[in-house]
Amino acid sequence: MSEPLHTLAQLEQKQDFVRRHIGPSESEMQSMLSEVGASSLDDLMEQTVPGSIRLKQGLAIGESQTEAEALANLKNVAATNKINRSHIGMGYSDTFTPNVILRNVLENPGWYTAYTPYQPEIAQGRLEALLNFQQVTLDLTGLELASASLLDEATAAAEAMTLAKRMSKNKHSNCYFIADNVHPQTIDVVKNRADMFGFEVTVGKAENASDCDCFGALLQYPGTTGEIQNISTIIAAVQANNGIVAVAADIMSLVLLKAPGDLGADVVLGSAQRFGVPMGYGGPHAAFFATRDKYKRSLPGRIIGVSKDTRGRPALRMALQTREQHIRREKANSNICTAQVLLANMASFYAVYHGPEGLKTIASRIHRFTDILAAGLQQKGFELAHNTWFDTITVKVADKAAVLNSALAKNVNLRADLDGAVGVSLDETTTRAHIEDLFEIFCGADHGLDVAALDSAIVANGSQSIPAELVRTNDILTNEVFNKYQSETEMLRYIKSLEDKDLALNHSMISLGSCTMKLNATAEMIPVTWPEFGKLHPFAPVEQAQGYSTMINTLEKWLINITGYDAVSMQPNSGAQGEYAGLITIQKYHASRGESHRDICLIPSSAHGTNPATANMVSLKVVVVDCDKRGNIDLNDLRAKAAEAGDNLSCIMVTYPSTHGVYEETIKEVCDIVHQYGGQVYMDGANMNAQVGITAPGFIGSDVSHLNLHKTFCIPHGGGGPGMGPIGVKSHLAPFLPGHEVVNMGGEHANNGAVSAAPWGSASILPISYMYINMMGSEGLKKATEVAILNANYIAAKLTGHYPVLYKGRNDKVAHECIIDLRPLKEASGVTELDVAKRLNDYGFHAPTMSFPVAGTLMIEPTESESKAELDRFCEAMISIRNEIAKVESGEWDATDNPLHNAPHTLADICDSEWNRSYDRQLAAYPVQAVARNKFWPSVNRIDDVYGDRNLICSCPGVESYREE
Repeated sequence: MSEPLHTLAQLEQKQDFVRRHIGPSESEMQSMLSEVGASSLDDLMEQTVPGSIRLKQGLAIGESQTEAEALANLKNVAATNKINRSHIGMGYSDTFTPNVILRNVLENPGWYTAYTPYQPEIAQGRLEALLNFQQVTLDLTGLELASASLLDEATAAAEAMTLAKRMSKNKHSNCYFIADNVHPQTIDVVKNRADMFGFEVTVGKAENASDCDCFGALLQYPGTTGEIQNISTIIAAVQANNGIVAVAADIMSLVLLKAPGDLGADVVLGSAQRFGVPMGYGGPHAAFFATRDKYKRSLPGRIIGVSKDTRGRPALRMALQTREQHIRREKANSNICTAQVLLANMASFYAVYHGPEGLKTIASRIHRFTDILAAGLQQKGFELAHNTWFDTITVKVADKAAVLNSALAKNVNLRADLDGAVGVSLDETTTRAHIEDLFEIFCGADHGLDVAALDSAIVANGSQSIPAELVRTNDILTNEVFNKYQSETEMLRYIKSLEDKDLALNHSMISLGSCTMKLNATAEMIPVTWPEFGKLHPFAPVEQAQGYSTMINTLEKWLINITGYDAVSMQPNSGAQGEYAGLITIQKYHASRGESHRDICLIPSSAHGTNPATANMVSLKVVVVDCDKRGNIDLNDLRAKAAEAGDNLSCIMVTYPSTHGVYEETIKEVCDIVHQYGGQVYMDGANMNAQVGITAPGFIGSDVSHLNLHKTFCIPHGGGGPGMGPIGVKSHLAPFLPGHEVVNMGGEHANNGAVSAAPWGSASILPISYMYINMMGSEGLKKATEVAILNANYIAAKLTGHYPVLYKGRNDKVAHECIIDLRPLKEASGVTELDVAKRLNDYGFHAPTMSFPVAGTLMIEPTESESKAELDRFCEAMISIRNEIAKVESGEWDATDNPLHNAPHTLADICDSEWNRSYDRQLAAYPVQAVARNKFWPSVNRIDDVYGDRNLICSCPGVESYREE
């Protein structure tokens, strides 16, 4: 009997994106529901989610679109962006992304779906790329210690200020000096940060820095208008008064200019964007940050260090990792616990691919074109603001509007915010034809200038635009890695060799509790590399960015509907930045009501370290609220501490579902108690994947939340960044959202200070979330949440009986994640949570979140996009490991001579002719049959963390070490 014909609607439904995003099939869901004791997804929600917080009506996103429909829709939106040639500068330059890096890194899920390298044995590839990034930073800045990237130049400058406050010996000073030739967006962000700490800021001429009794100073090199100053005397004068000096520098200029560290700088920072990363309307881009070795304990962000594994081989890891995980909590000056790894890796590969000679060629060409442009304009009678420059000149003009209009007629953007002048910045994409266009813009069609003749004159007379004492004379990037891979063949193989050392989502599930490592669908990623999004300067006239405006406005409306809030700001470019922006918004609201005295922040004891760190950054006093034995906020303790705070209560920071992975029944009561005393409720968005379409923070009673777009809304983690942390707020907080100094963002909040360098944060990755929401639609988003909850409960059910599940909510259900308790097993067998985590590597899995929020546990979050087969494979691995623990517990296996203690096992172990362990090699490498079908080999053995911290080496090996190897 032939199958019945399907209707057209049914056939179209078969192409539905929702079915491809959600892992289990409908029949598999029924089997899983039976396992967890529910008859349907609706029944599971009834059993799991408190009725008082369940939404009474569905989302208003609309129906899901197919991949083809959504891509066509967004392509039409993108087409309304007008991509003028940008000569705006101000820290953003057009660049060429080498195609070998574009295709094999930026567009490669092996790189963009990896997680932060907390498990370094299966992250050696991205760790090496980050070590290369640190080496580039060290060579170009002339300093001793570099981080593995920060969020952007402006926030890096703010981090430099707080480092200065911690480390300066001028303890009585509360003043920070900023030179007036620092980029305006940087001044904006630093002043906003200073205001929250209660620091005074003085902005003035760089040469007057020592006149201010300051704990630190920020200088720009070259200045925002292009001038290159010898700042060594200024630096020395500030340091003589016990101040710490930070220098914001242009990374490409440092190829030719003397290193700021050699001029005396204590900190050097900037953006690595022009090393092959598109402008993308503001981000994401990796900031670089370097300082002196004596400040290493205050260096913000991550540091990649060289350690050794149990075979004595060199191995990489995040140095001082525990410092990051705890982030000094309420004693913190920084809440930074992230980086821009994917973008830092792109920048480091750009340096590897071009090598020192290639970079010198690029930088020299940019500078030569700038000399030619300057000479031609001076020949025509134009006065330049400065007589030194690298790539930027400031041209004084009588009729500024006429020049700008002439430029726009040629589809060119010049810098327009200078009094009586325009700025012109060149980059590696500049050609002779572009110089001709600029001559015509300034001088008219009959300018009579000849580029070749001007060039010949410069060659004959020598360039005078970089002061002789500031010309770099030392070699850069002498390490072998920067001198070995200049052919595309070699570069391709180098990138592939590193990728093969890393476990990412393209290999197996990454079940990280609180981190939501879900599918980043290819259709969502494709628009990121469209030039309509990538080539737009963040300070281009807003009328040229209509595509971005349409997309961002639509995305904001969707997020408002999903969260139950009234307004959204896209500016925060990480979750930590979102927390910070949210608390600033609360504090500015209180101040507007004459209640600046509200300075107490209540935080549950289970909170992540960023919560108290962020509270401290806005000068709030942290009061910890106890949790009960089930992991819920202790209401009696909350009432007592809220009453004690009284009129001084600013807010509470809560996570929902709780950090313990359950839906707290009393969450509305928590909100009511805080509101009773005039406080605001900040709801951390880390667990939003368990809310979408089912409940909403605004509906629950929260006033503000940040949203991890890199978790719930499918922006990939990129090996530890990029991220996006926009905030949603209720209407009474909307007037206090972040503004921007350079771009008028409109609305009530336009004049508020900025929290990130670009007005809409990392705008070029917003298409990912836009595509995801559009392709899922209202019903798909709700179903994703339901299946995420089903998958977590399925794992909890399968592992119950083998491991205790630490916290459960109503009807013994968990939310979207579950915590398994290894402490009883550790006590009985000596096997640690670290042993289990490393043994999972042998099974081909990244470990779940380890020892958070409870030490000695693993927190598992499978997400909705993992199939039943993958969940079963993971459960099989965990049950097999439990059986291995039993052998240690019983004494069948020795306490140290067992596959758990020695995990992970490498090919070097298995191929060792002197295998002398009591267990079989086969058991070590292929503990269950499923592993053999898709074996992932860790590239190093277990790494010695203590050795790495005691011997802090954060630079690439020298040539000699390669020869020894």
